[in-house]
Amino acid sequence: MKLKGSVWKFGDHIDTDLIIPARFLNVSDKNELAKNCFADLRPDFAAKVKSGGIIVAGENFGCGSSREHAPIAIKAAGIGCIIAKSFARIFYRNAFNIGLPILEAPMAFESIEEGDQISIDFASGEIRNEKSGRVIKATPLPPFMRKMLECGGLVSYIKQQARNSK
Repeated sequence: MKLKGSVWKFGDHIDTDLIIPARFLNVSDKNELAKNCFADLRPDFAAKVKSGGIIVAGENFGCGSSREHAPIAIKAAGIGCIIAKSFARIFYRNAFNIGLPILEAPMAFESIEEGDQISIDFASGEIRNEKSGRVIKATPLPPFMRKMLECGGLVSYIKQQARNSK
């Protein structure tokens, strides 16, 4: 799995209320959630993000409530991956469950700027800043996690495993 995209940069402790404000949680349609992604923090985000965009963030991304709406809104908005120093554990699992790739890379935040083009190799954990040429290492994803992402998330992965076992 590889990805190349433009960076959106966020700081530390971006909680699920900042990702998708509570007033939008009565919506279950992923496209409607996407329209309101980061509505209070970056009102222009949903209108400007391009498919395959990449979020680079600081520590504890996705903290707060355990709502699955947050990674769904981010993925539906077009984000192809989130790279952060660290993630809240429930957000980490929710992201993989819905098929949103995330990587932990402690040095990425200091090495990548908003708007930079970066390429990611999920198998090796290499993140290359196309502007500076600098390569940063993230924790590589284990093969079964990559397979789960390739299937589109946990439910699709389990269905595929069931089909393959027949």
